[in-house]
Amino acid sequence: MKKTILIIAAYILFVPQIWAARPLITDDGAITEFKCIELANWLLIDKYSGQLWHSVSIGLHDRVELSVDMYWGYDKSEDDNLAKMSFTAPLLQTKILIRDYEPDGFSGMAVAVGSNLPFGKGAFVPSGYGAFAFAALTQCIGKEENVLIHANLGGTYIRENGKNHSGITWGIGTQVKVYKGFHFVGEFVSGDPYIHDDEHFHGIGFAYQLGICQFISDKLQFDFTFGNGIGGGKNRMPFWISSGINYVLSFK
Repeated sequence: MKKTILIIAAYILFVPQIWAARPLITDDGAITEFKCIELANWLLIDKYSGQLWHSVSIGLHDRVELSVDMYWGYDKSEDDNLAKMSFTAPLLQTKILIRDYEPDGFSGMAVAVGSNLPFGKGAFVPSGYGAFAFAALTQCIGKEENVLIHANLGGTYIRENGKNHSGITWGIGTQVKVYKGFHFVGEFVSGDPYIHDDEHFHGIGFAYQLGICQFISDKLQFDFTFGNGIGGGKNRMPFWISSGINYVLSFK
């Protein structure tokens, strides 16, 4: 048993570096390395729901990553305030690396396309068949990657009740190195390509998210964030808190 634990710990502590985005909505211009698997889990809680997300990202090629996500938890109806179980899966995404970022040099860029299929139960299930696509840009400032700035721009589509709906999503975020593995993170976004239905295309407004990120090693990462919607009328995103853990396994 002790030997098994040591082997697992060695895998976690010495795998190659890869940056991860969630629980931040703004993605980065990088992918999971070839022959590596990134495992991400994060919990999000707001006044209406509690969501536990699971994501597996596989480096299929030096420039191609495939991700499969699902999430489950509870949601509360505004009418009766009763908590009901809900889940949905799978969310599929392919991300293609256009160019790696360089410290104090060229920006990194990637493009992603995906779909959140309407399978599952409860309020988390999308209201129709949809798709999304976005471009992610990352600028690195400082030889030791002191500041990372991420920018996203994309669109979403869903077909619901015989009608087509489309929308635009964007975000800008940053990761600032404070001391060794400790970082401050923050973002300003409009929409989330992973979650969309007809309501999200009308008056969603904007939202911010702030928090901290701790790299225990090059590939074991903890996050804690909070966020809130700004504008958007009745569809304004409620205040939320989120915490996640990401790690990578290498099979090279």
